[in-house]
Amino acid sequence: MQVHSPAERAEAQTLAPRCLVVDDDAAVRKSIVRVIEALGLSPLQAENGRRALELLEIEGEVPLMISDLNMPGISGLELLEEVHRRYPDTAVLMLSGVAEAKTAVACLERGALDYITKPALLEEVRARVAKALEKRDLLLQKRFYQKNLELRVRVQAGRIKELFLQGVQTLAHALEAKDAYTSGHSMRVSRYAAATAVRLGFTGERLEEVRLGAELHDIGKIGTREAVLNKPGPLTEEEFRHIIEHTALGEKILAPLARESPTVLRIVRHHHERMDGGGFPDGLIGEQIAIEARIVCVVDAFDAMTTNRAYRDSRTPEAAFEELDRCTGSHFDPEVVQAFKAAFPNPAVLPLLV
Repeated sequence: MQVHSPAERAEAQTLAPRCLVVDDDAAVRKSIVRVIEALGLSPLQAENGRRALELLEIEGEVPLMISDLNMPGISGLELLEEVHRRYPDTAVLMLSGVAEAKTAVACLERGALDYITKPALLEEVRARVAKALEKRDLLLQKRFYQKNLELRVRVQAGRIKELFLQGVQTLAHALEAKDAYTSGHSMRVSRYAAATAVRLGFTGERLEEVRLGAELHDIGKIGTREAVLNKPGPLTEEEFRHIIEHTALGEKILAPLARESPTVLRIVRHHHERMDGGGFPDGLIGEQIAIEARIVCVVDAFDAMTTNRAYRDSRTPEAAFEELDRCTGSHFDPEVVQAFKAAFPNPAVLPLLV
């Protein structure tokens, strides 16, 4: 066994990449520092945002900062904005005791790479730190190779997109895990949508975008109150306004896909639009609604009808098909309804098991 002298250990600590931990709770800082040291990083500590900025002035840029959101004086969001402005290559993880989608989105919009809800398990912090450093490395590599190695840049950009998608897919599945009524809903809708799209001639990347958009169509419900999601009776006007916000919030959460996968965003925003213009959030009419969103509209409605919900029991697949036919033209695209029924001609095997 190799033995290192105190001087050697001190030198290794000095040479290790640094991580700034900012939290007004000393016990939280101590716990995170243990994780940081176990990952081979050298910790710096600050009890508030002002002290964090002072340390950065003295020590210079650090690869990683982990900061609490709610602190006296300079808030976590203000600190995040200032660090992102001064040190754009610093990866930032935000900590908060409030599990709210709008807060998480605000952090991501201001440059944070991830958002952790307190109390966090040490294993979770370790995994998020490793992922944040990986994302940072990928972003730096992308910048370095941009001029001369375009192919490598595309590969790295694809990996960044993959990491982002892994995160939002985890969010989508976590949402369903909280609600027995919607368990498996996103995967069933994704399989229904893909099979229907094939009938309509979709292949390759277009087909993959339908599959992914269908899987993520309800991601915005992460910001919907559970009491509203699971309410057994009719919604009030205020509750209905709250729940329909999930389409726009979902689009906002998935904004990093806007350039490479705009179809996914259109599906998420417009899967509740109606052919007659009576849908939400934009009241689009007919072909104003992207065909991909019209596909997900039909299959989402079918799965909702054929699975139990808090406010009603499920219908039989035959009855659901009849309802699709009844609302064809007003609510649903007739061509999509026919393609869906052609893709799944045997109601006895529906709904799909996931």
